[in-house]
Formats: sequence, structure tokens, C-alpha cells
Amino acid sequence: MIGTPSRQADEVELVPTIAELRVRLDAERAAGRSVGFVPTMGYLHDGHASLMRAAAAANDVVVSSIFVNPLQFAADEDLEDYPRDLDRDRALAAASGVHLLFVPDVAEMYPRGPVDTVVAVPPLAERWEGATRPTHFSGVATVVTKLFSIVGACRAYFGEKDFQQLSIIRRMVADLSIPVEVVGCPIIREADGLAMSSRNSYLTTEQRAAAPVLRRALDTAVAAIGAGEADGVAVTRLMADLIDAEPLAELDYAAVVDPDTLEPIEVIEGEVRLLLAAQVGRPRLIDNAGATMGTPMGALDEEDHR
Repeated sequence: MIGTPSRQADEVELVPTIAELRVRLDAERAAGRSVGFVPTMGYLHDGHASLMRAAAAANDVVVSSIFVNPLQFAADEDLEDYPRDLDRDRALAAASGVHLLFVPDVAEMYPRGPVDTVVAVPPLAERWEGATRPTHFSGVATVVTKLFSIVGACRAYFGEKDFQQLSIIRRMVADLSIPVEVVGCPIIREADGLAMSSRNSYLTTEQRAAAPVLRRALDTAVAAIGAGEADGVAVTRLMADLIDAEPLAELDYAAVVDPDTLEPIEVIEGEVRLLLAAQVGRPRLIDNAGATMGTPMGALDEEDHR
């Protein structure tokens, strides 16, 4: 193993080039060591740290990437303003068990400029986030495919907060026979229930106080389904009404969907996924929760409260 689970920040090795990272990780695998991979866009928080800790617990070598990917930002989105702090990120990665931090610049990842090859998973990407951000998921799928090609065979860790993204990556890996095991990890939340996100830093004090309305709407819907509410339209309306009642939140979508296909469900039978998105000030906030018909759940699973 090339390191121990907890080190000083300056002991986390920064790797800026694709060629160097490939050589390092190929050597680790040749020596019989397993690789865990956590792709990020930086400005790390404890949600990212939880993925890194999960990777460190299950693998010999942990690599994380920090790359703010221009392909997944539309022209009117926050690419240039997206928060960045490499020194802070390096310290958090070190404390969370990362050995190698892949930090390519845009020229390293896209030396010819915009790429001609695009990866897309239309059946899963057209609704919900895809309807609001039509180029987003092709940008995500393309850069993740590229990162998987660079890192090679590994376990890759993603948070369930971006549930649609996780579903797309799982389908992409299966369809293209990519030698990566995709591991989904629980949502990490603030004490008041707000799902952790780098974009939470954009919230004003007043907006931050309003933002947990997403979690309250999910909790209410989970409880309703657990109590036997089988009408998907009614549960969707319940979530939407709670968001609409918060003056600082503007609903984008609320949905009850099949957890595999992400198609909306009118009659709830068994397990479903609840999806929410709302504009709260500058950032769009997204959240989700699983629910099972007839299973009492006054709130989300205990693990999801961490």
C-alpha cells in the first residue's frame, strides 16, 4: 500500500497528468492492490469525505480527482464562479484516506478543445435534471467515461444525492462493459437536514434557513407512502405544495419515480424514489429519498441522517 488512511496534506501526492496517473495505478494493480476512485469537482465537504472514507475502507489505494468539467456547464451556468480551494481540498482528502489526488487542467483533459465524442444515456437523462439542464448529463457521462478510461479497473464511489447521475453512470458502465464497480453511498446532511453541496456556499443566511424545506417535503412524502398512500400524483402534489409554501423556494420539479428507470409512477407499489429540485436564491438545490409502500418511516433512514 502506498500510504496510510490518515496523513498530512503534503503527503497526499498531486498528480497533474494522465500519463503519470496511469503509470502509477497500473503499477499498483500489477502488484495486486485494489484501487478506489472518487471523482469530484473540488471544494470538498464531508459528503465527499464520506466517499473517500468508504473507498479507503475497501481498497488498498485511493485516488480522487478534482476537475471542474466545462462540458457539464451550460453557457449561463456558474463555471467561472464555481468555488475552488485546492489547499483546503488537499487537507480534507488527506484526512479521509486519499493517496493520490488527480488535478488535471482543462488542457490536459481536452487538449484539442471541445471533444467530438460525446457519451449520452437518453432514456435516463431526458427527464428531471435533464429537462432543466439539457446538456448537463452528456457532459457528466463523457467526462466520467474519460476518467474511468484514465484510472482503469477500480471501484468508483458516488453519492446518492445526485441520484439521477448515479443511475446514468451505472447504466453507462453496464452498457459499455467498463471494468468499474460503481458504489452508491448515502446522502450526507447538515444537522438541519440540508443535503451537503458545494453550491450551498452561495446561500445567504436567510436562504440557508429556508433551504431545509426540501428535506421536510421528502420526509412528509416518505411518511405518507409508509402510511399507505399509493397515489403517486397525490404524493407529488404533497411535496410540491410544501415547497411552494416556502417564499424563498421556487419549485423546479417534484416526482415519484421508479428507482431503476426514473419514469414517473402513478400507482405506488413497493419501492420508489422521490426526487425534488428547487431554486433557493442563486443555487438550484436537489435532493431525493427512497420510500417503500406500507413501511412506516417517520423520516428517512437513520443512516441518511449522518
